[in-house]
Amino acid sequence: MENKNRIILFSIVFLAIGIFVGWAVSSNKRVATTVPDGMHMMDNGKMMQDNMMGMQHTMSSMMAELEGKTGDAFDAAFLSEMIVHHEGAVVMAEAVLRSSNRSELITLANDIIAAQTKEIEMMKEWQKSWFNQ
Repeated sequence: MENKNRIILFSIVFLAIGIFVGWAVSSNKRVATTVPDGMHMMDNGKMMQDNMMGMQHTMSSMMAELEGKTGDAFDAAFLSEMIVHHEGAVVMAEAVLRSSNRSELITLANDIIAAQTKEIEMMKEWQKSWFNQ
């Protein structure tokens, strides 16, 4: 059980980085086009940081992006952040399928891919219908 909690925590922190990078890309902020040390590029082209300190900073930045927003501004920012967050979860789950032999992790990864892919599609549809994004 302790290992499962560590895996979940580690996954959440990595996903937080993906949300920040997605925000930076979606808000037209300049993002490095090469992969710097301590980073890796996800399949969708977004960058993720490989260390815990960076992840904590990223999570704080993501929450700061939502802070003070209400109504449509909050909803649009939340959807953008969550889509990238879910995309990061899918990328990580796909890595499990490529690298792990543990049936429990493979089952979890397949569940994550199925659920979060469906949620990504749903959130993207909301972005289109609510905000013309």
